[in-house]
Amino acid sequence: MAITLGEPGIGGLGQAVGVLRDWQSDEAPMQLHPGDLGWFWRAGAEATAAAVRTWSRGGRILAVGLLDGPGLLRLTIAPDAQRDEELAQQLVEDVTDPGCGVLPEGRVNVEAPMGATAQDLLSEAGWKVDEPWTPLRRDLTEPVADPGVRIEVVGPEQAHVYTAVHRAAFDGSRFTDERWHAMATGLPYADARCLVAYDDQGNAVAAVTVWSAGPGRPGLLEPMGVHRDHRRQGYGEAITVAAAATLRELGSSSAIVCTPSSNVGAVATYKSAGFRERPEVRDRYRDV
Repeated sequence: MAITLGEPGIGGLGQAVGVLRDWQSDEAPMQLHPGDLGWFWRAGAEATAAAVRTWSRGGRILAVGLLDGPGLLRLTIAPDAQRDEELAQQLVEDVTDPGCGVLPEGRVNVEAPMGATAQDLLSEAGWKVDEPWTPLRRDLTEPVADPGVRIEVVGPEQAHVYTAVHRAAFDGSRFTDERWHAMATGLPYADARCLVAYDDQGNAVAAVTVWSAGPGRPGLLEPMGVHRDHRRQGYGEAITVAAAATLRELGSSSAIVCTPSSNVGAVATYKSAGFRERPEVRDRYRDV
């Protein structure tokens, strides 16, 4: 039975989010999470739908990809299809040929689950490995300690506080109140929370968004940032601990996050908040 490349449209986003939820597990390698679509949703439902690709056989979705920028496809595959040779071959053909409408010509990257056959075939086709990223995970079986600072859950009335911290945490950020509200209308946000940490003077000093994939499944931190005027004071650790506690309240089995391995400060912050490093992952890229 043929494998079909498709674009779900706005009406099909719910199915794509649903399969991503189902595929999350603590045993799986770091992979595309429904929260990644949720964070992208700040660009609106139409833009999110335009950025999603699916590969299906017999009406069943076997792989989901998110075009997280013009030259990056973040791809994950159903757990029982990761060693499916036919699917892997089709994926590699579709991401290699610009005419298929997935990736353009020039320098492009593909993020795919480590150990999947698609990784092997990309290598055979001449795709090289890019810079390493470090996944980290915190088990949520046991209760999480108090973060030691005031934490507030952000609602629509406090969106401006969250977006201001985000812009002060990430150089070049263009996250606006309008984008927060667009994100909050997305399907994945029903199981998400935005948190803000405050110092003793009442200043908003750090922010994070956490995304649940449902009870018993890993939840994602994306993104986490500390206001540039309040760094190196422990607020990154505090907001990360609060994020883990919130995901535990939402029923998540673990909290996961991924950061460039070169960002040693971020890796250290997550480790100080009880996260443990997992094996590094790398995108594949071609430059033709």
